[in-house]
Amino acid sequence: MQPLSLLLLATVGILLTLRANADDVLCFAEVNEETGQCGDYLGDGVPEQDCCLNIKYGFKRDSKSACQACRPAKWGPWGEWSPCTVSCMEGIQQRRRVCIGQGNCAGQDLEIRSCSLQDCCPRQGGWSEWASWSQCSVTCGIGQRQRTRQCDNPPPLCGSGCSGVQQQTEDCNTLTVCPTHGSWGNWGAWGKCSSSCTIEGSGIFPVQSRFRLCNDPLPSTKPLGRPCEGSDRDTRDCSSVPFCPVHGGWGSWQKDSECSVTCGVGRTTEKRSCDNPAPRYGGKPCDGPPNRQNICNTKKPCPVNGEWTEWEPWSPCSRLTEEINCLNKAGNQKRTRECVGTSHDGEWCPGDYRQSRGCYDMEKCFLKGSWSEWSEWGLCSATCGHSEKSRFRECVPKYPDWPLIVDGAIKAVEVVFSGTPRTRCQAIDGQTLKVEEKTECKNVPSC
Repeated sequence: MQPLSLLLLATVGILLTLRANADDVLCFAEVNEETGQCGDYLGDGVPEQDCCLNIKYGFKRDSKSACQACRPAKWGPWGEWSPCTVSCMEGIQQRRRVCIGQGNCAGQDLEIRSCSLQDCCPRQGGWSEWASWSQCSVTCGIGQRQRTRQCDNPPPLCGSGCSGVQQQTEDCNTLTVCPTHGSWGNWGAWGKCSSSCTIEGSGIFPVQSRFRLCNDPLPSTKPLGRPCEGSDRDTRDCSSVPFCPVHGGWGSWQKDSECSVTCGVGRTTEKRSCDNPAPRYGGKPCDGPPNRQNICNTKKPCPVNGEWTEWEPWSPCSRLTEEINCLNKAGNQKRTRECVGTSHDGEWCPGDYRQSRGCYDMEKCFLKGSWSEWSEWGLCSATCGHSEKSRFRECVPKYPDWPLIVDGAIKAVEVVFSGTPRTRCQAIDGQTLKVEEKTECKNVPSC
């Protein structure tokens, strides 16, 4: 074969090797639902398609790139509301959520709402004049006296106070000398043990001592104070002195487990014992971990369990061979849903795919109505700049006093009012079906 042909074959081989390694990733067994961060690192050099044999796993292209979940894109849970932006009157709070998985999530990742920690803002008060000094606290030597003032000129507002102290203390001299009795100062630190270790089984321990001085305070001479009572020295056995240490050494590695998974990528573990020799009498333990892990790849995809779609709308309320619209005659309506996403022997969705219920057909029936109470304020309309929130009242139909449980062919059946009746309420601002109130969200950040 010619040298040029050999060179071309070698070049093709190198390109194929590079292509084979281009999809290798760092594989992780967990993806945090709230932050989208990868956790429980399994290993690197794993093909992306092998890592994602389990859709609960995630991967990184390299150590500095973002975590990518194997599953299809889906919103994580909303985070906690942030603290209110102001400490008094009205401000706003924010919360976010993270889109985790392959693709894009529909909807917003940020919501804001109004908040108020208190309805008024604090105002500091002012001090009144100081009261007179109290009597001296002693009849000889140096004592103390006090005076106070009140925070009421003017009084503080909304839980605030006055700046400064409410009470002052100063020394007062009786011009009479008091006798000073001696008192021990604190014990000094224990001295070193007479030996750093002891012989096992001898029963003889080293000793240590500590001292104190009669200087807290010294006894006076004129007038005469009493000296300290007791000894200035204390000794004890060093019974906690250890035997001479023996440092530990590792035994050989032993297999501790099979592959941790039966599908996708997992790990195996090995262990060793610090018993060659074991540390004794304060000897140093073995340096290093007692366990280590190795990656294992089953090359098998993991089961994916099914998930229910949302319920389809209820079918029209009807009754075989009989008209029941606007009449006190119970009918029936049904709805269904689908179990989707099952693969690789994953479990079928739990529960029923079909529901039915008893109903009264109130579609386009004329009914009297009454206004509901105001709803809670909704979310702010924008996350920055000018933003509004709203609430509403609706004209709620007054349904007839028909029985809500009727006898069926097999058992008693609960019955609901179904359909959209024609309802009108007394007009509010010219509206007979729904009225809405809007107001500005305050302290929204600028865009």
